[in-house]
Amino acid sequence: MTASGTIASAPGALPVVGHGLRMVRDPLAFLSSLPAHGDLVRVGLGPHRVVMVCTPALTRQVLLDTTTFDKGGPLYDRLRELLGSGLATCPAREHRRLRRLSQPSFQPDRMAVYARAMSELAADLAASWRHGQVIDAARESNRLTTRILVRAMFSASGEGRAHDGMIDDVDVVVERMFRRSIVPEPVNHLPTRANHRYERALSRMRDRIGGIVAARRAAPADHGDLLSALLQAADAAGSDADLRLTEQEVADQMMTFFVAGTKSTASTLAWALYLLATHPHEQTRVHRAAARALAAGQVPGAGPPVLPEAEQVITETLRLFPPGWLLTRQATRDTTLGAASIAAGTTVAFSAWIMHRRPDLYPEPDRFLPGRWEAPRARGAFVPFGAGARQCIGDRFAVTEMALTLAHITSRWQLVPVGRAPKVAVETALVPRGMRLRVLARGHARGE
Repeated sequence: MTASGTIASAPGALPVVGHGLRMVRDPLAFLSSLPAHGDLVRVGLGPHRVVMVCTPALTRQVLLDTTTFDKGGPLYDRLRELLGSGLATCPAREHRRLRRLSQPSFQPDRMAVYARAMSELAADLAASWRHGQVIDAARESNRLTTRILVRAMFSASGEGRAHDGMIDDVDVVVERMFRRSIVPEPVNHLPTRANHRYERALSRMRDRIGGIVAARRAAPADHGDLLSALLQAADAAGSDADLRLTEQEVADQMMTFFVAGTKSTASTLAWALYLLATHPHEQTRVHRAAARALAAGQVPGAGPPVLPEAEQVITETLRLFPPGWLLTRQATRDTTLGAASIAAGTTVAFSAWIMHRRPDLYPEPDRFLPGRWEAPRARGAFVPFGAGARQCIGDRFAVTEMALTLAHITSRWQLVPVGRAPKVAVETALVPRGMRLRVLARGHARGE
């Protein structure tokens, strides 16, 4: 442990690559090792030098002081290639306006419409399976979250159906994003097959979203979806056209919603299904509560949660497998973080993986215990959606979607794991690989 005001350096750095090889080979184990070296730890990621934050208090300082610790660093450089200057990636000076203009897309009346679509599509997915079938939970979750996002974004038009294949491009881009953020920039421009695939996928995504936005601008109408809400949004200061979202800003927002609402949500949902499959008692608990709620016609929307057991499972899954497992900020001025001096331009990183696995905050941190969320908890160290002014605008959308999906699936099927435990593919989200589950109809399942 270092003296107050100093920052330790993580051991094991290599010339040129620093800790980059350890981050590529086993990033979660490497992150887990850092708190033992101090509250703040210097890490070398290829050409980048990063200060890693390892305590809840310092993490909150970084998250809440958005002026001093603005979005930046190598990861956000790569994310901006994909998302442009949307809510998730824009600098602090642009965020307040974009947030205000985007907020109508998630108002209670819109959320109620989205929830009905979520329920319908989740029920359709559950109905498509047969007794005894072995499913790839990650693939099925990807398929569902894509359909839900397409419906929510482009509901009443025919645009959505043409873009089901866009998830393939998301997979290519998200898979490469993390590695591109820790290698020297010239490597990302080499004429390699992987770089060509990335660039082609990125170009197709931009072209598709941009084309849809332009078409809607030319023929405006309220379709009750995210795109309509964004196109109609005007700054509360007045109706001046200059205060409305530009066509490029709308395209950036739609790209942000699509990427965040498919890959990250799908990964979390798949992990939740697997955790229920491997914890039969928790699965039965969710099944019974969900069956009662669905039989009573209760669908989450604008009101309080009506599926608390399912939401507790989602919350615990987000703790164990946070999609935003490593994020960065950049100091905009000379400042202090705790007792340490931080120079302007320093890249500061924080990790929900580190926060969520601290035994002093979460007893038995590696165990799946949804019941830990039954009583109110101080969530200062629970940051799957960030915190403060830049907390994810779609957090309730995502949790509602996943809770409804668990309700429909567990009310109809018993989930049983098949084969080996899935592996964690560390990308910009923690993606499961090899997640096979058998679905048994409730009428046939043992003990029913």
